[in-house]
Amino acid sequence: MNHRKMQQKRLRVKIISMGNAEVGKSCIIKRYCERRFVSKYLPTIGIDYGVTKVSVKDKEVKVNIFDMAGHPYFFEVRNEFYRDAQAALLVFDVCDRNSYLALESWLTEMKQEMGRINKLDNVIFFVCANKIDKGKRAVDTLEAQLWAEDKGFKYFEMSAATGEGINELFQELFSMLVEASENGGRPVKVNTSLGFTKEQADAILRIKNGRDNFEKLGLHHSATRDDINKAYRKLAIILHPDKNVAPGSEDAFKTLVNARTALLRNK
Repeated sequence: MNHRKMQQKRLRVKIISMGNAEVGKSCIIKRYCERRFVSKYLPTIGIDYGVTKVSVKDKEVKVNIFDMAGHPYFFEVRNEFYRDAQAALLVFDVCDRNSYLALESWLTEMKQEMGRINKLDNVIFFVCANKIDKGKRAVDTLEAQLWAEDKGFKYFEMSAATGEGINELFQELFSMLVEASENGGRPVKVNTSLGFTKEQADAILRIKNGRDNFEKLGLHHSATRDDINKAYRKLAIILHPDKNVAPGSEDAFKTLVNARTALLRNK
């Protein structure tokens, strides 16, 4: 194979990772690039850097991953590294709700910095829910999936500590980057269809997070038996497991039945 053909089969890509401090951005990169996990927290000073080579679709891909320090103090450093990024990892800690809520501000920062020099339409975004091996979650899978779906981003859950989901994330990302390079640098449309509606997902979340049975059914405490039955019938249609494939639909339906029974018993 001559030198020209070799160059055609090579691809260099730049990926950046963003998110609050301590969400595990560096750990995700080290887990993939170096196959190791560092349990002691070492804050990234400005920018950390990972590099690896992979083979995708008979093409050699040199991957450069830039880990952006999460502390606001380093904004002036990291803003220079948004330039020419082809993909971005938006990382949050599933046990830290503030890190999830901060994804909007990270996305805004990137748009402000890259908007001057790049088209964001040419960037592939992946939402990375890290630390799924930890204790009680502060961010429900369904809620985070809906946020990613609304943005048109891919969503992955993972654990840098155990390695779960890490390879799948990067394999999917590299495949999309190669496909984009074959498409003149324009990413193909991300298929983010979850197979269920926002109405179905919102109903599950409301029942799961409702503070009492009235709130689970979306009712005021003064609701009558007729109000309870009407609310139940409406939600039962939305939540029935035969028609709802969203995660948690079966448990939500059982909770709905129990909530209605308890409310009617006291009327």
